[in-house]
This record gives sequence, C-alpha cells and structure tokens, in this order.
Amino acid sequence: MRFLIVGAISTGIEIAAFNLLMIAGVGPVAAKVIASLIALINAYFGNREWAFRSRSRTGTGRQIVRFLLVNALCTGAGAAGVWGGERALEAIYGEAGALGLNIVNLVSIAFVTVLRFALYHFFVFPPARPIPAAEQRSGRLGP
Repeated sequence: MRFLIVGAISTGIEIAAFNLLMIAGVGPVAAKVIASLIALINAYFGNREWAFRSRSRTGTGRQIVRFLLVNALCTGAGAAGVWGGERALEAIYGEAGALGLNIVNLVSIAFVTVLRFALYHFFVFPPARPIPAAEQRSGRLGP
C-alpha cells in the first residue's frame, strides 16, 4: 500500500510536469523523460524512507546505482510507450492531440509501475537476509 501511495504522488508529479513541459513546447517523448526524472526524486526518498523502510539499509551506494539503473530502464520503457502511442494516434487520427497523449502517458505509467514495483521489490530494496540461527546446543558433551 505504501508503494502505491508513493507511486500516486510521483504519478501526480509526473503528469503535472509532462503537461507543463508540453505547454512549454517540449516534444512528448522529451517531456516524458524529463517528467519521469523529476518524479524519481520523490520516488526514491518515498520508497527508501517509507515504503521499503524495513528492507536492508546496507550498501546504500549499490542501492542508489540499482535504483538509477532500474529507473533508466523504466524511463526508457515509458518513453518508448509514449513514442509508440504517439505514432499510433497519428496513424489512426492524423494527430495525437493533448488528450490522446495524456491517455498514452497514463497507459505507459501503469505498465511501468508494475515493472518498477517488481524491480524495486527484488533488486533495489531486496528483503533483508535472515541471519542464520546459531546451532541449538543439544546438551551432549561430544559432537
């Protein structure tokens, strides 16, 4: 649930940035990439400090590198989705339009959210490894 809350806030940030960039004249794919990068700042701190706070805290440097790699992959997937959606809308309707681009952006966000959760859960913020329990003493003197 915490991941979804952080994701909802990050999604709001991403959608707002995407639309502001589009209004400013930035193309849809570039707007998608920039908006995703802006939302990532919220996503990292929200997930690390709240959603996955019970996970391992060791190796912060490795964790940041993994986070950046996962999000480079997810940002690329989202941008590819927007690019493909824009091309499809242009082929069908002659132009993509603001509403069409926002729908394509939301679909790409939904797909990337599922991918991002799986990668965060198993790769970026993996479960803490349990410490092996000490052997129970049997009460015997010998091995």
